[in-house]
Parts: sequence; C-alpha cells; structure tokens
Amino acid sequence: MNTNDNLTTKGYVGNLPEQKILAIGGSPRIHGNSDVLLKYVLDGVQEENVPAEGIQLRDYYFKPCIGCEKCRKDKICTGLNDGMHLIYPKITKSQGLILLSPTHHYNITAWMKAFIDRLYCFYNFDDNRPGAWSSRLAGQKRKAVIVAVCEQKNKKDMGFTIEAMRLPLEALGYEILEEFPVFGIFDRGAVKKDEKIMTKASELGRKLAKSILP
Repeated sequence: MNTNDNLTTKGYVGNLPEQKILAIGGSPRIHGNSDVLLKYVLDGVQEENVPAEGIQLRDYYFKPCIGCEKCRKDKICTGLNDGMHLIYPKITKSQGLILLSPTHHYNITAWMKAFIDRLYCFYNFDDNRPGAWSSRLAGQKRKAVIVAVCEQKNKKDMGFTIEAMRLPLEALGYEILEEFPVFGIFDRGAVKKDEKIMTKASELGRKLAKSILP
C-alpha cells in the first residue's frame, strides 16, 4: 500500500469534531503583526480553558491544488502528497477555526489561497456538469472567526481579503461568528501598541471558545 492509500484510509471525515480550536496564520513574515494577532486570539481561547493549537502555513511545505479531481472519488487529496496531509486531520478534528491573513495586493496571501484551494477535497459532487455539491464538514456545528491585517486605512484597500476567507468557509459549512479587519498597521509588531486591537483579538478568541462549549 502506498502513502496516498494510507492517507485515504485514515478517514479524515466521518467522526464529529472535538471541542477544540485550530488557528491558522497565512503570513510569510515571522513575528509580524499577523503572528501577534494570532497569539492574542489564542490567548483568549485559552482563557476559556478550551484546547487550542496555532499553526503557520509558512512552516509547512505544500503545493497549490493541481485540479486533478482525484478527490472527487477518493474523498481526500490523493493527487498530492505533502504537508497538507499533516493539516487535514487538525481541521476535521477541530470544531472551531481561526483564519488570519494580511492583505497582499487586495487579497489573501498566496499561502492562504493555496491552503483554501486544497480544502476542495472536502466537497461531494454529483455527476452532472455543472452539478450539485455538498460539504462533508457541514452539519457539524463548526464555527469560525476571520482576521485580516492591512497597511492602508481605507476599507477599499483591503480588497477581497475578508471575502476570500469567508465565502469558502461558509461553503464548507462553517458559521462565521465574526470578521475582524485591522487597518493602518504595517511595521513589524506595531499592532502591539494598539490596546484596543489587542483587546478585541482576545475577545474574539473567547467568543469562539464559548460558542463551541456545551
């Protein structure tokens, strides 16, 4: 049995998610404002004594979706064998999800876009073209919050950053509890000087944690 066969038989989807939260950062810049915000959101989660894990996509080697469509049959990505297979189980086992990306050219980063595209394997499709589809993550009371950071102060300059995370998560079956756009921040770590933003980030974490508790 090859590696991809093993990945298919692990059964990433089927069991209900656990009451824990996964936070995913999409910034390539180490110790930047996105990293600081992610830490504060996670601090808020942990204040509610909910298990949480934070990961940075830059720490994983993975490729963008190649459109091979093997996942339509296999129900998991078998066209690529890379770091995404370390992330898939974390997603399926976590009822709460945090996505955070800085704005790169009016949109999410290339890392976050590639990650979101690789979630395509969680969809079911019928045989018509175009046809009906559903998500195997839906109906499981999954919750999410979205955070975006932009150097400019004008909402228009953030472009599609928020929507590029919200729309795929909604399609996958997540309830978006809140979106938090942060403007006018660029210098590395400068966001720590804004107490209101830090407080809001922690509040987001607490809100998400409370939402998945019984």
